[in-house]
Amino acid sequence: MKPFTRTIIDLFDGKRRYLIPLYQRQYAWKVTPQLELLWQDIAREAGRLEVGGGAVAPHFMGAIVIAQVKTFGKQVQAFEVIDGQQRLTTFQLLMVALRDVAAKYSPEYAAESAKHLINDGVMEDPAIERFKLWPSLADRRAFTRVVDPTAVVPGLEGIDADGDGVVRPATAAHAYFAQRIEAHICPDGAYDPFRLEKLFEALKTGLAVVSIELEGGDDPQTIFETLNSRGVDLTAGDLMRNFIFQRATGLGMVAGDLAIDQLYRGYWLPLDAWFWREGDTRGRLTRPRLDWLLSDHLAMMKAELVSVETLFDSYRRWIVDGKPFGGDVEAELKAIAASATVFRRLSGGGKNDVLGRFGRFSRAFDVSTATPLVLYLGTTIDDPTELGAALAIIESFIVRRDICGLTTAGYNKVFTDLISRLRSVERQALLGTLRDGVAAGTLDTVRWPDDAEFGDAWRSRTQYKPARQGRLRHLFERLEERKRASASEIVEIKTDLTLEHIMPQKWRTHWPISGFGHEDEAAPSAEFLSRQAAREGKVHTLGNLTLLTHALNAAVSNGAFSVKMPAIRAQSALVLNRDLHDYAEWDEDTITARGASLFKIAAQLWQAPPPSVSSPVSPGV
Repeated sequence: MKPFTRTIIDLFDGKRRYLIPLYQRQYAWKVTPQLELLWQDIAREAGRLEVGGGAVAPHFMGAIVIAQVKTFGKQVQAFEVIDGQQRLTTFQLLMVALRDVAAKYSPEYAAESAKHLINDGVMEDPAIERFKLWPSLADRRAFTRVVDPTAVVPGLEGIDADGDGVVRPATAAHAYFAQRIEAHICPDGAYDPFRLEKLFEALKTGLAVVSIELEGGDDPQTIFETLNSRGVDLTAGDLMRNFIFQRATGLGMVAGDLAIDQLYRGYWLPLDAWFWREGDTRGRLTRPRLDWLLSDHLAMMKAELVSVETLFDSYRRWIVDGKPFGGDVEAELKAIAASATVFRRLSGGGKNDVLGRFGRFSRAFDVSTATPLVLYLGTTIDDPTELGAALAIIESFIVRRDICGLTTAGYNKVFTDLISRLRSVERQALLGTLRDGVAAGTLDTVRWPDDAEFGDAWRSRTQYKPARQGRLRHLFERLEERKRASASEIVEIKTDLTLEHIMPQKWRTHWPISGFGHEDEAAPSAEFLSRQAAREGKVHTLGNLTLLTHALNAAVSNGAFSVKMPAIRAQSALVLNRDLHDYAEWDEDTITARGASLFKIAAQLWQAPPPSVSSPVSPGV
């Protein structure tokens, strides 16, 4: 690589173009702090010249990294911007503002500034090549309209359209510099030509960057990472995007654009949508959704655990050392795009999509550790029925273990190990291999509970805790759906459902134990204490929970059986609550009976492991 010192004017002197690849981040410099700091440097240098400051070394304002692009015939000499697009774009917007302000006071400086914005003479495609800087697609309309409001630029139909009320960063930067320049050259409201002269001189001689121009053997990605190691933090997604596309450089241009941009449009452009930039939390970590996708994708591809905190380094080592795609960047991008399609369907939560339904389940049970396995299944199985059957195995494994109180600590390894197992078999054996693989574990950390253990925990184990409301609500929604299907009902409940105890948690006031009165509270007998303990053990079991289409008020929720039960039964839009008409009273025995009734449905929804490998019931469960 060859480093050069270039002043701001030098960067745009002569006939040349700087092309910003589409995969790079959009222009994002803001007034505070970036533009204000830059203007302070400019004003300081101009002020030094105004008071007769002699020739000194220019003030350096960072570095840019560029690589020359092969051009042919009448094409204008072009450079791909590897790093420094924010500075280059800002310098151009500064020159535009200088031109526009000078046009009101000193046309000769306006004409001089314009030379550093627009190419002239012979070109292959003047509509595009006349611009010395060619931004990425998202910034192109706003930028070109600032440089030349009358220009008709092809390829911008529907891109960054006006009318959304958003001020683009390029537009805001131009307005800021125009205001500052005019205030500088008109300090008391009167134009001072000397100050404009020294301002232009500062740009011409006093402010410079280091322009690093790459040669054939240089590694642009390493240089990019080094220069950005102490700047604004880049996400793993930012680093991976640059790592992937910078390995596809050297493809030249097509119709004035970098050929590499076609790969970006085809595969990565959808990943730059806002959906992927939104933060998502798993455990204690919050990351852009794109980072989670890429970590899950890499875990799926490697069938190994991958930490999002070391995602980029892990991905780079995998590509460089393993060469899984043989250097074919398009194949690499296709694999990511396929995983992104599955991930998006999981996130969408569509009720009529097997992946969307599993995504809703995954969020309710907080089991994102299964996502790498689901990505593998979703990118391997095309048939929705077969995919649904595969996902049902995973869901059953998770639900049964959850109800039985078994740990989730080893799930990430369980699911990535299954990917390796599935890759080793023929496609037609995948579903059976998945079922046998899930059922193979015998230790408490990995086993799939059978009906005996699942049923015992369903009927008798305390399940309700405030932190578990989301997953319990999901379970009861699934029970409601199955009961509706059995009743041939297709009515959809569109309101948000709430979870409710039938016998209230505060049962002591209005739900006395049969055969005992309030006087027993003062001097409780052993039998009374035993009955109390038995009731406390039943209140938070599944047999005592239901769904409501709207929450009961506190008075009804904690009210007596004669008040609360009619209120629940009145919400007959839910089949779960119609069944409550069968019960004339509500006590521990009734709760047990209803729990057993619900379990018959649960055992169908969340299938048991194959009988030959059913796990034994652990003592004390």
